[in-house]
Order: sequence, then C-alpha cells, then structure tokens
Amino acid sequence: MEGTIFSLLPPFIAILMVVLTRKVLLSLGVGILAGGLVLTEFSIGETIQKIWGSFATIFYADGAINTSNLFILLFLLILGVITAFISIIGGSRAFGEWALKRIKTRRGAHLLTAVLGIIIFIDDYFNALAVGQVSRPVTDRQRISRAKLAYLIDSTSAPVCVIAPFSSWGAYIITVVGSILAAHGMNNVSAFSAFVQMIPMNFYVFTALIMVFIVSVFDINIGPMKKHEEHAIRTGEVTDPEKGAVPGELKEDLPVSKNGRVFDLILPIIVLMIGTIGAMLWTGYQATEGQATIFTMFENTNVPNSLMIGGLSGLVVTLLLFIVRTRQSSELSNSVLGKGIVAGIKSMLPAIYILLLAWMIGDLIGQLKSGEFLAGIVESSNLNIAFLPVVLFVIAGIMAFSTGTSWGTFGIMLPIAGDIVGNIEPELLLPALAAVLAGSVCGDHCSPISDTTILSSTGAGSHHIDHVMTQLPYAIISAVISIIGYVVLGLTESTSAGFGTVMALLVVFVLVARKKGNITEASLEK
Repeated sequence: MEGTIFSLLPPFIAILMVVLTRKVLLSLGVGILAGGLVLTEFSIGETIQKIWGSFATIFYADGAINTSNLFILLFLLILGVITAFISIIGGSRAFGEWALKRIKTRRGAHLLTAVLGIIIFIDDYFNALAVGQVSRPVTDRQRISRAKLAYLIDSTSAPVCVIAPFSSWGAYIITVVGSILAAHGMNNVSAFSAFVQMIPMNFYVFTALIMVFIVSVFDINIGPMKKHEEHAIRTGEVTDPEKGAVPGELKEDLPVSKNGRVFDLILPIIVLMIGTIGAMLWTGYQATEGQATIFTMFENTNVPNSLMIGGLSGLVVTLLLFIVRTRQSSELSNSVLGKGIVAGIKSMLPAIYILLLAWMIGDLIGQLKSGEFLAGIVESSNLNIAFLPVVLFVIAGIMAFSTGTSWGTFGIMLPIAGDIVGNIEPELLLPALAAVLAGSVCGDHCSPISDTTILSSTGAGSHHIDHVMTQLPYAIISAVISIIGYVVLGLTESTSAGFGTVMALLVVFVLVARKKGNITEASLEK
C-alpha cells in the first residue's frame, strides 16, 4: 500500500482524532497503530515489529546512536532545568516586575514577542524555545493566554527562518535550489541570488508575519482564540488548569529568592544564544574543511550538536547564578538543587512524549511514501501552467500537514517543481519553488504532528491541542490569501501583482476582523 492513497490514512486518522478528541497522545498512538497496520497489510505481529522499529530508530539508526534526536531531547530537558533555576533564583519574577513597569499594555507584550521572534532567526527550534522563555513572564502579567503566545512564536519562527539566507533553513534551501538550477542549465543566476529573488514570492511567509503584527496591534482574536483570551483576561488563568500539566510549566512548590534580578534571566538566555550560534558556526566551519564563509558554515552546521552545546553553556551559567544567590538568600539552600533539577525535567516530559510519538508516526508515514504519492499527483496532472504555482502551494501544504515536516516536503517537492516548470516555463521556475516553500511552512503550521508546532507549544507553556486549534484559523486565512496571490502571479507572471493582491486582502482582513475579533466588556461578562 506504499505510495497509494491508502498511505494517507494514518496521518488522516491521527489528525482527525486530535480534532475530535483533543487528546494528542491518544491520537498519535492510534495514528501510529494505523500506520503499522497499513504497512504490514494488517499483520498484527509485523505491525508490532514495525512500531518497535520506529521507536528504536529514534535512538539507534544506521548502526549508530542517533545523536541528532538524543541531543534535541537532552536540549529540552536542559532547557527545563534552566527554566526551573531561573525561577528559583528569582530571575523570572524580577523580569516580570521590570517588564510590568515598562510594558504596560497587551499590545506591548504582543509586539515584544513578535519582534523577538523575528530577531532570533537562526533556527526555528531555538527560536521557539528561547522566545518563549523571555516573553512568557511579560505576557502572563498582561493576561495574554499561552495559546496566543504559542501562536505568536510559531508564526514568526519558521516564516522568518525560511526567508533568512543566513539560517539553518536558508542554507539548506539554497543548496537544494542550486542543484535544481544546475540540473536545468540555468547558469545565469546563482543559487544565492535565486533565493533572494524568491523571498518576495513567498506569499504565505509575508501574510503570516504581517498577520502576527495585525493581531498584535489590533488585538484581533478569532475562532477559539477569542475564548482563550477572554478567559485569561477575566480570570488571570493563562492556561486551562482542568487540562492538566503543560510543557515547560513548573508544578512543584519551589522556593523563590527575593534577591533575584533581571540579569538572572537575561544572562542565561544570552549565553544560551551565543553558545548555540557560536557552536553552529564552529560545527559548520569544521565541516567545510577550511573553505569557510558565513553561508557555507550555516549550510554545513550541525543544529542538534549546537543546541546541546548552547544548552550546556546556559545551564552552567544558570547553576553558577544559583550558587551565588544561595549564598545571598536565606530562602535557598543546596538541598534545593536536586528539587530544581527534578522539577525542570518533569516540566518537559509532556513535550517529549508528544515529540517521540510525532517522530514515530513521521517515520511510518515516510515508509508509506505518502509524500511521493502526493507528488505524483502533481507530476501526472495536465494543468494550465499558469495555475502550477498555486497547485504546488496546495500540494506542498497538504504534504507538510500530513507528514508534519516542512524540510521533508522541501526535499521531495522542490526537485519535482523544478523538473515540471523548468522544462515547460522557465520564467515561472522561481515562483514555483517559492510556492513550494510557502506551502510547506503553511502545512507545517497547521499540522498537530509537526515538531515545530510541538516546540512552539513547549516554548509558550501551552497545551498542545490549544495551540493547534487556536492557530488554525489564522493559518487558514493566511493560506487563502496566499492562494489568491499565487493565482494572480501565475496568470500575470508578475510578482508585484501577486504581492499587491496579498497586501490588499490583508487590508480587507483588518477592516473585517477588527469589528468581530475585538474583546469587549460585554463579552467578558458572559
């Protein structure tokens, strides 16, 4: 059943169950079971072997320990411990009090998160987790729901990374685009130049980013988001306590130093950033064997290793600050050390459980060749070439939504788009490739099994299903606007016309949504 329509059954079941039951772990588990059954044609014994194999490859693959996955999991645990000790030494409380005096509105808290999401563009994983750590005390004080925070994080991390040439995403995309240009003998443009030209053609990225600032400035809340925001403003509860623990949330009653300073939060985060970026450059430099430029270093960097190095750097600094505050504060003692480590690790376990299952279902979906099936639909279709960018956007979106990976979608769909368009209408090659990138990010945003979506929930300290359901309306609106933009681009072969259409539709959205999405006193009294 590999490479057939049946290959879409497992992700469809998992996603449908997430929507219907709101139980992420159960839904992913059923999707994994469905994937194993479809792969083995419903042989129970072989299904168990397949599922075990998918779990085992997370930790051991190709005859060696899978350090990439292990380092990402360890980074999450380290981040949980850093968060716990920043709270213990009083850094979070001090930063919250400092921000409350300076950021006195919900709009300011929204914009702080959005700007940080754009500034920290090196890698989407790091972006999602680091921005959440800094923004959470501020948004909590302004009674902004964690679901809204997760949306702001998720809708700035991947979109910025996919158009930033000096990022882990940009370097990977430029490499793939370069091979496509070479395959079609297009030597008149470099891969880097092509990437830059594609940036304004990536309509979904600009729609999603501008949507974030529209939502931040006008406080527009649509769909389920409005209920979460109204609840947070009315009660001060930024998450739903009835849904249990959320990723990154400390549940233990830990002591908090009264001598904490803003420095105690900022320093570990800065060291974490410098350590991660420095490690990315260093691992990239080592891989280039001395032929290094900024671009080649990011192209060859080892992100999991870099996250691990950066995380350990931040942890060492955090523990040193804990030792200093222990000597200064009567509330703290060395006995708190073990409690803080345990609390930090426990706070990240919900995210790790979801991530492990997402990796498993992703592996099974890969074996089912769901992506190849969807790509084959594009290759076999006899569409008007003008509509190819919009079709590629939709197919890439469905693929990323079903598989939970934008990078995997890039790898499959970019070469296919290049082969189709490059041989028929070279003028539409770059718009077609940009449409693939845009659709991949869109599908990734909407997918509950995407690791980026999971880590955005973790960084924000939001229930995962709350983040998925509240972000979906914004992502769908952005996708519809982008689709119309790609139709205009394809018919006119004008990037300006397509981009102008997108901007005009965003203005229409503001005019309509401001009347329906604002929170009023009457709605809070319900």
